[in-house]
Amino acid sequence: MKAMLFADRALVEDCGSGRPYNPGMIDPGTDPLSALARRILSLDVGSAYTRLVVSGDGNPAARTLLESATPENLLAAFPASRPDASAMLSGLWLWHDWLDASHRISQQNESATGSYWHAIMHRREGDFFNSCYWYARCATHPILPTLTAQARQLLNPMPADKMLVRLTHNGFDHRVFVNLVELVHDNPDDPRRPAAVLLQQLEWRVLFDYCTRMAMGQ
Repeated sequence: MKAMLFADRALVEDCGSGRPYNPGMIDPGTDPLSALARRILSLDVGSAYTRLVVSGDGNPAARTLLESATPENLLAAFPASRPDASAMLSGLWLWHDWLDASHRISQQNESATGSYWHAIMHRREGDFFNSCYWYARCATHPILPTLTAQARQLLNPMPADKMLVRLTHNGFDHRVFVNLVELVHDNPDDPRRPAAVLLQQLEWRVLFDYCTRMAMGQ
């Protein structure tokens, strides 16, 4: 897979430090995203995508912007691949915790990428069995080598834990990650919970970056 649009090292350093994803750090001169997409990502920077399992509504301010978004207006140029631009939109709804809206888009995308967003959505709604089913449908997705390497780098300085070791031992193991989220999402005192939040954010970033590249025709 080609190098990521948003510097690999910067992504991992942000995750490892606990800093939230900050789209304002991206150079507007090289950013392929439209001004609308950047505005959507800039909302609620401190707490966006930190809930492992979502109940209730997402960010209302983001919803107003997302309702004006289409696959055609998320990039600075017209997309070369509408299905991948549509997958970007599914991811943006998911970033701001609007699971149903994300689901309506991802379930119409029959590609491995559509299945990936679909799997994440079910994990974040707490339907862990269904999440594993959809993850199995994208088990060879092209982002997995990058995600594995990034996740290992993120987890390396953390205290040793058997489940976290198993998560990337033979490549990023979605089933182990789903099990981890199931164990820690409602237990704020579990020492592995911060790692689960950082991993879910990293997973989103790597997948969204891939969708952006594909939408651009790269």
